[in-house]
Amino acid sequence: MDAEKAAVALSTVERILRKTRPRLRPGGKGFDATAVFLLLFNPLNPHLLAVLKTDTKGYPWRNQVALPGGHVDERDATPLEAAFREVEEELGIPRKEIRYIGSLGHFQTINNKDIEVFAGIWKGRNILSFDKAEIARVLQLPLFALFQIHLARGYHDRLPDVQELVYPIQGVRIWGVTGKILHFFLERLYPAFPSGPARAQPDKRLIREDA
Repeated sequence: MDAEKAAVALSTVERILRKTRPRLRPGGKGFDATAVFLLLFNPLNPHLLAVLKTDTKGYPWRNQVALPGGHVDERDATPLEAAFREVEEELGIPRKEIRYIGSLGHFQTINNKDIEVFAGIWKGRNILSFDKAEIARVLQLPLFALFQIHLARGYHDRLPDVQELVYPIQGVRIWGVTGKILHFFLERLYPAFPSGPARAQPDKRLIREDA
């Protein structure tokens, strides 16, 4: 089945996300507050915007795929304000180009970072600009392809450990906390994706390491 025809509409994704119950903030102290945006675009064939961090020695996100965002600073009134600020600083996307949907909640890294994920629709009217010293590539990931990988690897209805939970796509490997965020996101959308052959027999070509 052609991905363009099989993909769920962005309006459906938005409707589901607005009803999604966000993951709770962790208890206790010692977490470094971080805020990111899960940005979607393309109304008929939704894509997800992500970035591949550069191969910089000593950089904690070295060679990893991440959602655009960053630390919550003292100047930020709220984590959401931090997410808007970071997306503009990181990719040149101004606040007016994002239709905010809501929070998906909190996800933690192994080094005690608490990431709050905010969902939004990127209107895609501006040219992306980024610092090549920090970002190697900007990734535009088809949602349907990600969903097929999710099915083909048997991730539906279970959360694999960090070693197993990997989404290989477009020559990169999405894992770690970004993989966990992606898993949570795709599980929320599962009922909306097409049934039949596309769901029962996922395209194995989409899970090659060099896809």
